[in-house]
Amino acid sequence: MKIKIQEIVLLFCMIIVVCNGQALVPAIITFGDSSVDVGNNDYIYTLFKADYPPYGRDFVNHKPTGRFCNGKLATDITADTLGFTTYPAAYLSPQASGNNLLIGANFASAASGYDDKTAYLNHAIPLSQQLEYFKEYQGKLAKVAGSSKASSIIKDALYVVGFGSSDFVQNYYVNPFLYKLYSPDQYSSYLVGIFSDTIKTLYGQGARRVGVTSLPPLGCLPLTKTIFGFHQSGCVGNINSDAKGFNKKINAATTQLSKQLPGLKIAVFDIYQPLYDLIQSPSNSGFAEAGKGCCGTGTLETTSFLCNPKSIGTCSNATQYVFWDSVHPSEAANQVLADSLIGAGIGLVT
Repeated sequence: MKIKIQEIVLLFCMIIVVCNGQALVPAIITFGDSSVDVGNNDYIYTLFKADYPPYGRDFVNHKPTGRFCNGKLATDITADTLGFTTYPAAYLSPQASGNNLLIGANFASAASGYDDKTAYLNHAIPLSQQLEYFKEYQGKLAKVAGSSKASSIIKDALYVVGFGSSDFVQNYYVNPFLYKLYSPDQYSSYLVGIFSDTIKTLYGQGARRVGVTSLPPLGCLPLTKTIFGFHQSGCVGNINSDAKGFNKKINAATTQLSKQLPGLKIAVFDIYQPLYDLIQSPSNSGFAEAGKGCCGTGTLETTSFLCNPKSIGTCSNATQYVFWDSVHPSEAANQVLADSLIGAGIGLVT
């Protein structure tokens, strides 16, 4: 019954969108890592880029877009659902200018994290810099729209915050210093503290509708299974436990923030459970492969060294795969994830 109610609410909202010819929110403003990066890393010096084939092969223009996917991200699909006809541009791209700024901007950077040291380690754009870019964006927006309209856009926009995976997979688990200094529980608390401070900062700058993504089942990613699984079958249990512990803290933090900050609408977009269910029972949703990604061998590919146009073994039909590369879901899986987030999302935009 819960799903049916969500579908009815979504249908009602979609009718409003169609009748009014406008989106449910004026803009989408995004901070995060590769799960939500739409091309900022194309413009910085880093190994973590997706500006070459076969990335983007199933996107609208069949070209690389900087997204770590064969097509649309879950946030793109969410934008579609909300009534957007074009997507907010990567802030460092030439497209992030003029009237394009009216629908928001994307500040995300693949391999970034809540912990700035994660970004420094991977030559990504740290969270602190993403927030500085947001301040800069507000000034540009005011010049385009006027200060009054710009303030309204900032207030009514949907903010998406998607960090955490790189903090663990590309920093904590491979950094002996961190691993000795913090237990997984302590590191989670450290990251969630940064998250809370970030939301307070955004709130102070006018944000009122915020959706934060949970960690996915990190122990089920082909990359982590390959590196940390020691050839065991199934997911890496302790890594999934760490992800669940972090998610529990994020949920508690959002509850506190909603009490502390008047007028704030904040929700956790649970990525963990729907992706875990998809991995455990892929055939239930029409998938054939959940153990490896489509690109190359599907076990280690996240950079141009392994996932590239000459990668041997890349699948011909990514719709059969839960994962596109060894970390990131395919567009087909992102559609399933986006559908599962309807309930939380509707609460933020209505």
